[in-house]
Amino acid sequence: MTKTVNEREIVLAVLMEVTENGQFCHIVLRDVLSKYQYLEKRERAFITRVTEGTLEHLIEIDYILDQFSKVKVKKMKPVIRNLLRSAIYQLKYMDSIPDRAVCSESVKLAVRKGFSGLKGYVNGVLRSVARGVEDVQYPKGEVQALSVRYSCPEWIIRLWQQSYGTDVIRKMLEDFQTEKTTTVRCCLNRTTPEELAARLRKEGLTVETHPYLPYALNISGYDHMESLESFRQGLFMVQDISSMLAGELAAPKAGDQIIDVCAAPGGKALHAAEKLWLAEHASTAKEQASSGHVEARDLTEYKVEMIEENIERSGLTNISAVCRDALAPDEESREAADVVIADLPCSGLGVLGRKADLKYNASPEGIESLVKLQRQILSCAKDMVKPGGTLIYSTCTVNPAENIENVHWFLKENPQFELTDISGALCSELKEGVTEKGCIQLLPGVHKSDGFFIARLVKRT
Repeated sequence: MTKTVNEREIVLAVLMEVTENGQFCHIVLRDVLSKYQYLEKRERAFITRVTEGTLEHLIEIDYILDQFSKVKVKKMKPVIRNLLRSAIYQLKYMDSIPDRAVCSESVKLAVRKGFSGLKGYVNGVLRSVARGVEDVQYPKGEVQALSVRYSCPEWIIRLWQQSYGTDVIRKMLEDFQTEKTTTVRCCLNRTTPEELAARLRKEGLTVETHPYLPYALNISGYDHMESLESFRQGLFMVQDISSMLAGELAAPKAGDQIIDVCAAPGGKALHAAEKLWLAEHASTAKEQASSGHVEARDLTEYKVEMIEENIERSGLTNISAVCRDALAPDEESREAADVVIADLPCSGLGVLGRKADLKYNASPEGIESLVKLQRQILSCAKDMVKPGGTLIYSTCTVNPAENIENVHWFLKENPQFELTDISGALCSELKEGVTEKGCIQLLPGVHKSDGFFIARLVKRT
């Protein structure tokens, strides 16, 4: 019986969308896996691994291709280029697939896509790579060698060299290419970490408690998240530990009014709402009970719908989602919030392990624009903070210009704010990551988290 769906053809389609049409890999892949939910777990895993792996190692793969093909990568037809890229990933990084199968299936795919005249070329290049890939000589220069070995654009490595030593840079790059478990936050309004762990193990998953927070779990061994009943029932949220730490530092109290200005998909806002719920249920002051609220804002209706879906799954009623531009002044909310969360758009250079395509789309000019945008949003967000209230500023990058330098700028422009000590809210392993009072820079490979920056600023009374 002939298969109606070919996994390699699906991989090729995703790679074309990402590399030729500029789409985000995690979005295209999510939609594809949703469309082909009926495929076996093994087939879905193949699609995910080859797609993500090819993008993760793209610079290295193109370097290898240029050693074995007379036609350089940039001159190839897009379909052939991406077909060969995915095949080379399989040859170099997937020992479970015989080289002859990779070559044969790639030739068949070229023919199916209308390139029968190039089947000899495809076969010849891949067989040459299969024989000689382990003997490829990499560049000698430090930046060039790191760039090719870890598939990271040279300009990013040079940018990091301004702030970090070679050992730290190498640790970050290695971490980006290390397969990781998924980190989830136990929804304490519905269950306990112990009960959730037992439930997940019963569903066939491997579960470990994250060392930084007792309600954070690392899970693996599932097919797709929506297939887990515990997920559908809202017993946990997928959220990196670094993002959870932002909620820890926000530290909502019973009765607090909280605004998250760039909330989608809602992880931090929901975490704050849960903490608010816990604080109010523990409170003996009846006048404060159930009076706190979280307003989760974002720019588009699509993003608001994402937040609303997660709110519904969480079961929390002290949070609402609102479509609002974080750059628009909001007189109605002036000094109305006890906590403002500003997890702002950034270069994403701390999450390249999960979104590998970001490194190919980022640019120095783009980062400069993002720094300006971050400052504009902070200038609006600060007005909503009550005297004595807290402003949490965070990004998922390791670039100081978007992090600590923005904090220094903000404090200079707004002397009514000050950084407050955060060490008491952190486990001992993280206290050394505090770069200066009130700020923590998490580094992948150095810490057990994504690359992430958090600053806690308090408005003087």
